[in-house]
Amino acid sequence: MRIVIALGGNALLKRGEPMTAEAQHTNVRIAATALADLVRDHQIIVAHGNGPQVGLMALRSAAYAPDNPWPLDILGAETEGMIGYLIEQELMNALPPGTECATLLTRVEVDPNDPALSRPVKPIGPVYTAAEGARVGQDHRWSMVEESSGTLRRVVPSPLPIAILGIAPIRLLVEAGICVICAGGGGIPVVRGSDGRMDGIEAVIDKDRTSALLAQALNADVLLMLTDVEAVFRDWGGPDQAAIATITPTELDKMTFAAGSMAPKIGAACDFIRAGGRIAGIGRLQDARAIVEGQAGTQVRADPLGLPD
Repeated sequence: MRIVIALGGNALLKRGEPMTAEAQHTNVRIAATALADLVRDHQIIVAHGNGPQVGLMALRSAAYAPDNPWPLDILGAETEGMIGYLIEQELMNALPPGTECATLLTRVEVDPNDPALSRPVKPIGPVYTAAEGARVGQDHRWSMVEESSGTLRRVVPSPLPIAILGIAPIRLLVEAGICVICAGGGGIPVVRGSDGRMDGIEAVIDKDRTSALLAQALNADVLLMLTDVEAVFRDWGGPDQAAIATITPTELDKMTFAAGSMAPKIGAACDFIRAGGRIAGIGRLQDARAIVEGQAGTQVRADPLGLPD
C-alpha cells in the first residue's frame, strides 16, 4: 500500500526536552526505526511537524535583529530543510541498502480570501512581558494574545491548504520508488496574485490538513497521523472516556474535539476518506504498523467494519 505519514512534532522533540541537535537526532532515530518497519511491505511518503523548530528560528531571528524579524515563510523553509535532513539521514541508516530517499522543500498554496487569514490563532515565537509584547506588536503590526498572566505572545493565521505546488516532481519520485520527505510543517505558505505571481505570507498551515491533501494527490491508500496519543477517544477527560478503534466520518461529525490538537487530525482524516481514501489512522509512533493493520490506534474508514455497537 501507499502510505502518507504525518509525523508529529513529538517525534523530533519530547515535551520538556531541551531543543538540541543531539535530542532531535535521538528522537528521529527512534522514529526512523518505526517507519523503516513499514517500508518492508509498503511505500511511504513522510511529512512532519515543525512547531518547536520554527519557534526556535523565530527566537533566533528576534535575538539577532529584533527590529527586522525574518518572515514565517522563510523560517518555515529553513525548518523543512533542517528536519528533512534529520529524517532522511536516519531513514537511510535504518532502511535496507539500495533504498533511496529525497527531501523536498514544498510550497503550499492557500486562498488569499480564506477567512482564517483574518483570524490569527496559532502561537509562534518568543513569550514577551506585557510591556515588551505591546511594543513589538505595535512595531511589527503583530496580533498578540496573553500567553499567561502578565505575558504576551504573537499569533498568526492558520489557513487551509488548497494546492501543493510541485506535486508533479513529488509524484515522479514516488512513482520511481523513492521515499520522499516533503510538505514539512504543513508546507511553505504562499498565495497567488492576480498576475499569477506567488508570494509567501505570514501564516502556518496545519501539517495534517496538508498531509491529507498530499495523500489525495498521490492516490495513497492510507493517511497515517502519528502523535503521542494512543488513539482518538470518546469523552476525552470525562467519566466515559474510551478509545475508538474504528469509526466513520459521519460518526465523527457528531463529536467535538480539541481545536488545537485532535480536531485538525479528525478534519484531515474525514477529508481524506471522503475523497476516496481507504484508511486514515491516528495513534502513537511506535504503533505505526499496528495502526495500519487495525490492531492499535484509531482507523477512520468509509465503511462501518469493526464499529462498536
